[in-house]
Amino acid sequence: MSHSHSLTIILYPKCSTCRSALKSLQSKGYDVTIRDINENTPTPVELKQLVANSGLELKKFFNTSGEVYRELGLKDKLAEMSEEEKLELLSQHGMLIKRPIVTDGKQVTVGYKEADYEQAWGNKA
Repeated sequence: MSHSHSLTIILYPKCSTCRSALKSLQSKGYDVTIRDINENTPTPVELKQLVANSGLELKKFFNTSGEVYRELGLKDKLAEMSEEEKLELLSQHGMLIKRPIVTDGKQVTVGYKEADYEQAWGNKA
């Protein structure tokens, strides 16, 4: 089996979007390693790498519709926080991280839209 057929999905098991994403990847023929976003939350260093590989802004990694985001009042606070502080915060609260995150070690996608998955993971080489 070539390495490129193997993906890691970082998800919250009770999240229906995450389950749909997993099914999509499995239907595309990937061998998917499941990582629980709460039990095995990415560290600040890992998150920094995921953000870099995703090509997205760090703020795209925040689950802005989640309870934790509201409870911590982040809508107003994020603007004043440094990147280090944001990464630290995400690593402390798995539920703050937008999910699912999928990576093959190089490419990274955040969230789940079938069209995006088709583009990112559709043609597994």
